[in-house]
Amino acid sequence: MSGGWERLRGSRSRTTHDSSFHTPAPSRTVTLGRVQPQAPGHRTIYCNDREANLPVRFKGNSISTTKYNFLTFLPKGLFEQFRRVANCYFLLISILSMTPISPVNPVTNVVPLSLVLLVSLIKEAFEDWVSVIHGCIGLQALPFDSSFAIKRFQNDMVINNTLIDVLQNEKWVALPWKKLQVGDIIRVKQDAFFPADLLFLASTNADGVCYIETANLDGETNLKIRKALERTWDYLTPDKATEFKGEIQCEQPNNSLYTFTGNLIFQKQTLPLSPNQILLRGCSLRNTEYIVGAVIFTGHETKVMMNSMNVPSKRSTLERKLDKLILALFATLFIMCLIGAIGSGIFINRKYYYLSLDKAVATEFNPSNRFAVAALTLFTLITLYSTIIPISLYVSIEMIKFIQSTQFINKDLHMYHAETNTPALARTSNLNEELGQVEYIFSDKTGTLTRNLMEFFKCSIGGEVYGSGVTEIELGGAQRNGIKVQEVRKSSTAIHEKGFNFDDHRLMRGAWRNEPNFDTCKDRAFVLSIFIRNYLLKTVLLVLVAGTLIIMEFFRCLAICHTVLPEGDESPEKITYQAASPDEAALVTAAKNFGFFFYRRTPTMIHVRESHVEKMGKIQDVAYEILNVLEFNSTRKRQSVVCRYPNGRLVLYCKGADTVIYERLAGGNDDLKKVTRAHLEQFGSAGLRTLCLAYRDLSPDTYESWNEKFIQAKSSLRDREKKLDEVAELVERDLILIGSTAIEDKLQEGVPACIETLFRAGIKVWVLTGDKMETAINIAYACNLINNDMKQFIISSETDAIREVENRGDQVEIARFIKEEVKKELKKCLEEAQHYLRTVSGPKLALVIDGKCLMYALDPTLRVMLLNLSLNCHSVVCCRVSPLQKAQVTSLVKKGARKITLSIGDGANDVSMIQAAHIGVGISGLEGMQAVMASDFAIAQFRFLTDLLLVHGRWSYLRICKVITYFFYKNLTFTLTQFWFTFQTGFSGQRFYDDWFQSLYNVIFTALPVIIVGLFDKDVSASLSKKYPELYKEGIRNVFFKWRVVITWAWSSVYQSLVFYHFVTTSSASGKNSSGKIFGLWDVSTMAFTCVVITVNLRLLMMCNSITRWHYISVGGSILAWFLFIFVYSVLRENVFFVIFVLMSTIYFYLSVLLVPIVALLGDFIYQGIQRCFFPYDYQIIQEIHRHEPDDNTRAGLLDVGSQLTPQEERSYAISQLPRELSKHTGFAFDSPGYESFFAAQLGVYAPQKAWDVARRASMKSKPKTPKRN
Repeated sequence: MSGGWERLRGSRSRTTHDSSFHTPAPSRTVTLGRVQPQAPGHRTIYCNDREANLPVRFKGNSISTTKYNFLTFLPKGLFEQFRRVANCYFLLISILSMTPISPVNPVTNVVPLSLVLLVSLIKEAFEDWVSVIHGCIGLQALPFDSSFAIKRFQNDMVINNTLIDVLQNEKWVALPWKKLQVGDIIRVKQDAFFPADLLFLASTNADGVCYIETANLDGETNLKIRKALERTWDYLTPDKATEFKGEIQCEQPNNSLYTFTGNLIFQKQTLPLSPNQILLRGCSLRNTEYIVGAVIFTGHETKVMMNSMNVPSKRSTLERKLDKLILALFATLFIMCLIGAIGSGIFINRKYYYLSLDKAVATEFNPSNRFAVAALTLFTLITLYSTIIPISLYVSIEMIKFIQSTQFINKDLHMYHAETNTPALARTSNLNEELGQVEYIFSDKTGTLTRNLMEFFKCSIGGEVYGSGVTEIELGGAQRNGIKVQEVRKSSTAIHEKGFNFDDHRLMRGAWRNEPNFDTCKDRAFVLSIFIRNYLLKTVLLVLVAGTLIIMEFFRCLAICHTVLPEGDESPEKITYQAASPDEAALVTAAKNFGFFFYRRTPTMIHVRESHVEKMGKIQDVAYEILNVLEFNSTRKRQSVVCRYPNGRLVLYCKGADTVIYERLAGGNDDLKKVTRAHLEQFGSAGLRTLCLAYRDLSPDTYESWNEKFIQAKSSLRDREKKLDEVAELVERDLILIGSTAIEDKLQEGVPACIETLFRAGIKVWVLTGDKMETAINIAYACNLINNDMKQFIISSETDAIREVENRGDQVEIARFIKEEVKKELKKCLEEAQHYLRTVSGPKLALVIDGKCLMYALDPTLRVMLLNLSLNCHSVVCCRVSPLQKAQVTSLVKKGARKITLSIGDGANDVSMIQAAHIGVGISGLEGMQAVMASDFAIAQFRFLTDLLLVHGRWSYLRICKVITYFFYKNLTFTLTQFWFTFQTGFSGQRFYDDWFQSLYNVIFTALPVIIVGLFDKDVSASLSKKYPELYKEGIRNVFFKWRVVITWAWSSVYQSLVFYHFVTTSSASGKNSSGKIFGLWDVSTMAFTCVVITVNLRLLMMCNSITRWHYISVGGSILAWFLFIFVYSVLRENVFFVIFVLMSTIYFYLSVLLVPIVALLGDFIYQGIQRCFFPYDYQIIQEIHRHEPDDNTRAGLLDVGSQLTPQEERSYAISQLPRELSKHTGFAFDSPGYESFFAAQLGVYAPQKAWDVARRASMKSKPKTPKRN
């Protein structure tokens, strides 16, 4: 954020162009001498001297944003792949298959592993080298519009070879960015990007200023101003710039975008540098012909590149549970191999003379060493049963998640915000299914629940409230209490524009001049104190009317104390304000409408067009000299400006949070303080954002003394920020309270309905905000987070007992006392909560706690008590909390309660909270893009959480669960048929299937259908998912991936494998082919493998809730692929030569293909029927209720970001392109309506299905016709 422009001189050295406003004062330069660097980690840069910088070996300016390059792609990519246990396992199997003990050809293990690794590496390369960049949300500083998909590698090449003017031999020479070096002097032209971090030396604008846009850094499009040091303004031309030989001593490269510590040593003088003289890479130059700067940080050491951190690596809970399933499969594999090994050791015997087990036999078959036989058989069987671990599981899941993210989430029109042209953005595909299991949401308030569109609404000046409007929250509170609020009519003087929604005839259109002398100021002593403090000013101040004095101070504070930049024509109707925050813009807009029009800014002056009371209605342009700006930050919570009036008056204006302003007020005036505090509480209860305004007159001697310390603090290379804060404390005291402002930030559209839906889904929402308790509570009421039926536990530090202790000033005693009070409150609330929970019809509970109490509640001794109380509450509101506390609360629930958490916010202060949660969601709002860049998913509005969680999250969870359990089922089924065969081969390790059958089973014959299920399976439509949010609770309870579900699938595998093996082998024992020969091993195994492929593919259709043409194509294609393969393979391979042709010449083949799958699937068919009839899942009940309604294809609306179509046209086109559902509810045993619904349908009456109706079915020839509902 652009701060003000602090003076390097003790007093003014330059005057404004209009000398009629003030007279120039003599200048005085503060010389500090050559300051040696105080920090050991500083860097010294010699400007315009490459040879002097050469020994340091600064990094070059070439950048690379790819994870890999041509040299590191293969080694790093393989390292990433073999970090997975499963891939290491298959590598071990491939190595074992190359040994003599392996019963399979090594190629059949190496090829599938290679295919899986190849697909994974291709995906890595695609994700790394291809990046979809939306406009300027990235950190790559593109010198062109990049709203399309481009290759990162090519993007890097374009950026590195972009030309920039560099000073060489007293002229500007165009060189590529990558050839820039630290210390070079360069020229950047208008609308160009800065190629590195620069020290701003000179500009074509007056007073050495330039305007920059920082959208690539933080997403903020408002222009910011930067000002060069006055000593370097003249170094603009090549000949003058060649003479510049300065030495920069500054901090080492870091990722702090808004701070900079350094000094410029120039002409034996040390000049302090601040962020106002730094131009960061990625920003662009605006409204300035060109600037000249010195390079200080290059390439990957620039601040923007050091901020381009990867999103913290997060693994979903389901993926971690998958690891446990893999370990269970390892254990199963070991048990199977151990059984085979022991059996081999027992079975081997020379009595089987036909096996030729003489003394010369190999070790693995030598009966004399049974232990060696068992040990070698163990390794043989490990290679033989290796298919029990699905080799393609991880790559299939990655492909599914990637497509879900890029094609479904990113292109969902239901999460597209047309006003800002912002679609949803999945920044990672690792957490899709985690979205379906969220139990706790931690939300920021401003900009997340609210619009962050601030409007000046009310104010309090000198103890009098102005403004007659009624806020949304006041209306909501009145409705809850059954009070009818009459609509407030706007007066003829009311003005409503962006940032200003104020109505009060006493202040508008200059009416404030007519306020009674002392009616405005309730405390006469206060007015008198103002005159006493201003006794030195023997100018026009003494002729001001006393009643309007404080009002004018209020308006001047609004017009002067800010960092806003005006743009456009200097007229109230056409001017626009570029502000770092919407609050600041609203306050300056308010000053304009009250008659104090801020219209021009230079680095040292602010120009205000004022309506003066002494001029009685006339306007006058007044220039105020800005001497110092003490910037706002989250620690100070205030901003101050030291300015000089044209008549020489020195004033410090200060605005900030009420807590910090009240601490710094002068003594006395207690009545005014009390009245203003009451007004602040009143504003907070109405949900308004408040600031206190105060000022202090400074004598010249006081200011000069303080400014010396201020400049010294600015020159410090160590702890500069801390020292500046300490110096600010010296002047920000003995303030006189002017009044307070109240700004309305309205709720976003759909927030109350969204939160209510999330509650019904079993999700608990916590609000973590920095606002006052009254504001937070009222916002909570307005968005349905808290209601009057709830029992509220309020733990606040604003109690009489705590205030009394704080007034004594003993910090140790204060800490001890507050901790004891918090402990008592927590214990009391917890006992009361447990009492309510034991009652049958107890109320829902809500907890409200402020930041000071939370600080002590998070102490390790009280943390468990806080957690237990919070988990028992339906809603939690934490107010006055810091960014660190937000992250601590999130971690408390994440680690302490082991619940799935989601954090959502829109500002930089939410980044730590977003990264602490399982899932981080960033709102791409008005506070920049820091939250989005740190998040896992980005949306434009809070209400889109409904679609993100209840639709995409729930579907992803259901689909991934099905994919994992199906992989487990099909691989276990296939491996068990081999296991049963082992018992008939003397545990010798003889393979049942051909090598290539075994290798291609996962890769080709069963691979595609499961991916289709992972992409398109849908139990209920999107609209029903939101209509019945209770369905989401199945994901919270992890219903579909419990060990009970896994065991059910395991029993199915055991049953089907027994059917495959014994039915085929038994029925073929006496079977003969057309030539009269009995079937051999390869005939039987080919027949069994055919039945396995057909059955597991048909079983997949049974588990689907919705079937599209892609299901039929994938299942039919997989079965057809098997037959095509065996037709070709049986001609080429000797052991299975013409096997399929021999089998297909017999009736036995066709009977087996028909009957074996039916018998194998019969158990699943019966189980699913019983389960659906008597133990239905929630979604199955909803299916029955809405089984006769037409399919809902609204979810089909996909957004093509690069399309020129309107959203409606895009929706229609996308719907036409999607596969049509042929059946909505398949995969269960019975499909006919219950008796009640049947007879109702016959009469033409719509009657929803009930769960118990399913058990009492009546057959029908055709589906009943139900009337269309509008």
